[in-house]
Amino acid sequence: MKLNSKAFSPRPQAAGLTRRAALKGLAGLGATAALSGCSFHRKAIDTKTEWRGPIFRENQLAGTRDWLLSHTRIDPRTKYRCPWIEGYCSRTSVRAGEEISFHVSTNPASDFSLDIYRMGYYGGDGGRWMRRLGPFEGSVQPDPPIGLNRVRECQWQACATIRVPRDWLSGVYLGKLTALRDGCQSYVIFIVRDDRKADFIFQCSDTTWQAYNRWPSQFSLYDDGQNEWYWGNNVAVSFDRPYGKYCQILDAPLSTGSGEWFLWEFPFAYWLESLGYDVTYISNVDTHADPGGLRRAKGFLSVGHDEYYSLEMFHQLKDAIRHGLNVGFFSGNTCCGRIQFAKSSRGVPNRILSREDFFGPDSEADIQRLPTMGRLPHASPNSAELVGARNLAPFTGGADWICTAPEHWIFAGTGMRKGDGIPGLVGWEWHGEPADIPGLQVVASGPTQNKPGELNGGIYTATVYPGPKGNFVFNASTCWWGDGLSEPPGYIRPSVYTTPKGPDARVQQITRTILQAMRRQFTSAAWRLLEPESACGRLDS
Repeated sequence: MKLNSKAFSPRPQAAGLTRRAALKGLAGLGATAALSGCSFHRKAIDTKTEWRGPIFRENQLAGTRDWLLSHTRIDPRTKYRCPWIEGYCSRTSVRAGEEISFHVSTNPASDFSLDIYRMGYYGGDGGRWMRRLGPFEGSVQPDPPIGLNRVRECQWQACATIRVPRDWLSGVYLGKLTALRDGCQSYVIFIVRDDRKADFIFQCSDTTWQAYNRWPSQFSLYDDGQNEWYWGNNVAVSFDRPYGKYCQILDAPLSTGSGEWFLWEFPFAYWLESLGYDVTYISNVDTHADPGGLRRAKGFLSVGHDEYYSLEMFHQLKDAIRHGLNVGFFSGNTCCGRIQFAKSSRGVPNRILSREDFFGPDSEADIQRLPTMGRLPHASPNSAELVGARNLAPFTGGADWICTAPEHWIFAGTGMRKGDGIPGLVGWEWHGEPADIPGLQVVASGPTQNKPGELNGGIYTATVYPGPKGNFVFNASTCWWGDGLSEPPGYIRPSVYTTPKGPDARVQQITRTILQAMRRQFTSAAWRLLEPESACGRLDS
């Protein structure tokens, strides 16, 4: 450690597979053994262990809630930043054994400390303390000049560089910064990744975090200097700057410095780790730069708000699906904006990103809604070819998540009938216009609204389509799926267009069934046997 204080199913083979056998197989995919009736209940967290592997063992270690910020401030002149103490990391993700640096400014100058935590379940505490760095002698580091395409790229001195210990498990890591002068706090955030085979890869949506980051004031992919919600090109953002307070949905400084991690992704990860699922974590940048890494898992999880993809990300994920990868898009607005990566001014790859295009057709309705989108070439693939449906005007809105195909295998064990809805689960962005993919099924759909009783003309569609090797792709069509799984410490429920209602046994069951199907490679022959009847009823019939 350098301290600078001043210083991934075979094709169907079972031609004689009976319906009873298929149902028994599905029961093994996480549906409870014998469901009678169609009742459901909500619950906070299901702590049945799925697999006693590294994630299970990690979460047996002592947790703490000290990772929560207790003293936060936002400068009203900027609306987003915490100049008293703020920082960023030199890398979006890092392997154990590699180095990462931390770059911090304090204004006014103050000594400060940096406590690093791994985020997970940990008996309900949500985090484990890993290490304290400092105290350091802080200083006021300069605001960066406005560069080409309005990029703000800090070149702050590092307070510390560490070599990530070999025993730090893949996960999302927070650094809690505390100014010793007045106790003001904010975060830095990074991902520890690995190269091991795992059941699931959890992709953190950090290109989207950065696209919406307005630090220090009005500088994001949505600002061209004239329009606060710009959707054209010729704007760029850098990872070499702090994350300010998130600029949508929530007006709370808790997340300052952590992108959108706490808002949409942490509830999913918290639930996964509470059950001991074998999961490893990566950044969007890893999906872009390491396509081979996608094939080391059975399932790929896109979670929350996953808007910005490079063309390489689109094609590499499509290629992994062709090779048998299962994908769960437990997300909304997914693969909507096409970005391009560039080197930093110091030559570090993939530190600057710019919006280049829209992953969809040249739609008059879309452009009427977002006029500046008309400046884009519209020469990119349609995201529905990957996701199963796409983001389209009116783009935003909320709804209940309404079952349209109760016979589909994903509903096994939920007791859901056609027309049953999970209140408020769709928001605040969603997918419609399902793709013309052979075998694709719409499993949930309904109209979206601006507020209860006020429809806005949108129709969301949640979909499942089969891959070429017995694999499948699920699209939840909402940013808020995680809200139906858990509510970790510090979680603030979103409320715009609609309000989700928190952990729901049906959301948990659907998710478990999907994850188990990914892990056990349930065959398409078995799916066809299941489809004629409703999943609501007894599985031992």
